Amino acid sequence: MKVREVMVTPLVTVTPRTTYEDAAFLLQEYRLNGMPVLDEHGQLLGVITEKDLFRALYPRYEEYLSEFETYIDQESQEDDIDDIREQPIEKYMSHTVITIGPDAHILQAGGLMLAHNVHRLPVVENGKLVGIITREDIYDKIVKKHLGTRTAKKE
Repeated sequence: MKVREVMVTPLVTVTPRTTYEDAAFLLQEYRLNGMPVLDEHGQLLGVITEKDLFRALYPRYEEYLSEFETYIDQESQEDDIDDIREQPIEKYMSHTVITIGPDAHILQAGGLMLAHNVHRLPVVENGKLVGIITREDIYDKIVKKHLGTRTAKKE
């Protein structure tokens, strides 16, 4: 089975200037856990994930060590989201992106995801983003194709 048979289109995408708040709302609204980040010409620059946004709520290790007392108070740490809500996601997104072509086998895509510890791969053809494939997409198609469907047994 090829990636093009499984990939998701159309895509919800954002730009590097999209705010933290807008990216968070888009992820919630479309029930996504990640989105491609494109420049004004539609070129893939990176990916922003729920995990990236979640990580932004925590101090970097160096900050934690230098300002330990500040991070003991989780209530004030939670309030820090007010400080980052208008920040552009370019500060939090992953800039290194592993991609795959639409004619690759879905198990190749799955292997890349496992090897690079990522949840999704943007699908690129002729330098343009044409879709995205996730671990769930692959797992769902493989299970349905080889195991069929049935309801879970109750014990």
